Amino acid sequence: MINQVDTFVFFEDVDFTKRDWRTRNQIKTANGLLWLIVPVKKSPRGTKIFEINISQIEDWQENHYQNIVNAYKKSPYFHDYVSLLEKIYLKQKWVNLSEFNIYVTKLICEILGIKTKFINSKDLLTSGNKDDKLIEICKNVGADFYLSGPAAKDYINNQKFVDAKIQLAYINYNYPMYKQLYGEFNHYVTVLDLLLNCGEGSVNYIKNGNFELVK
Repeated sequence: MINQVDTFVFFEDVDFTKRDWRTRNQIKTANGLLWLIVPVKKSPRGTKIFEINISQIEDWQENHYQNIVNAYKKSPYFHDYVSLLEKIYLKQKWVNLSEFNIYVTKLICEILGIKTKFINSKDLLTSGNKDDKLIEICKNVGADFYLSGPAAKDYINNQKFVDAKIQLAYINYNYPMYKQLYGEFNHYVTVLDLLLNCGEGSVNYIKNGNFELVK
């Protein structure tokens, strides 16, 4: 999605929700899919995403690193990107969840040559909830087109975007298959899987995604 827009907004000043992509992702291993989970500290209901801190009870960074290395050390481009893994997991201690996610997202975009501008929603000082907040963000950055993930269809009122004169579209995650380790192809894994298996050619798979305009 990021490479298909001029500006990508990290939606950080909304309520944190458990068990979503912000705290976990999957890798393929010889024994099947494995969840890599970032443990977070307990927080009261209504805590915003950017306020969530990471639990330090366990050494999750070393655990993630070792699991990825063990799963992908035989991948074609492992040695090209092992320094990336070290930079993410071994070079610094992460305290805040948003800072970790934003850092990793920007770093991978840089490697893929994606030049999209990044903005954090908490810096825009917008109000409202759900789709009203999205529309206010679009107006704040001067956008007349909004590309959304498909899950947002559950709460977005399409007519509100029509009334605001903002073209709405939903991303289709139908990226082409590539050669993976460990048998049958699986789409639902981290982008690191793509990088470690396809190297510099990864960007060609990323750019093949498309979107559906709302009419």
